[in-house]
Amino acid sequence: MELTGSIKLIQEEERISDRFKKRGLVLTTQEQYPQDIMIEFVQEKTELLDSFQQGQQVTISINIRGREWKSPNGEVKYFTSIQGWRIQKTEAEAPGMQQPMGGPKDTAPQAPAPDLSDKDGDDLPF
Repeated sequence: MELTGSIKLIQEEERISDRFKKRGLVLTTQEQYPQDIMIEFVQEKTELLDSFQQGQQVTISINIRGREWKSPNGEVKYFTSIQGWRIQKTEAEAPGMQQPMGGPKDTAPQAPAPDLSDKDGDDLPF
């Protein structure tokens, strides 16, 4: 799954234990109602964020993780996290520089245009 938007915040790396580290990124989506989404990068993936900065347009590949936690008094809670595993710069188009709806120029051969000339002297189209 992928999310696209602009980087609102990149947190500092956090060491949870000797063997576990994480780093958060807040992504602001670009839709009718923009959302600020916290995405965690863990272990060696934290280094992926080193070359990015606030305001950049990016696409992030994510996994959704869930787990159950039981407190010492028996209470059960469920947690969900979004983990990023790849981040790429997104090419932002300059205003007025959009490609036509057909995309790149079509290089396929084109059929000749139909002959619409008046062969019978009749100028009515029917």
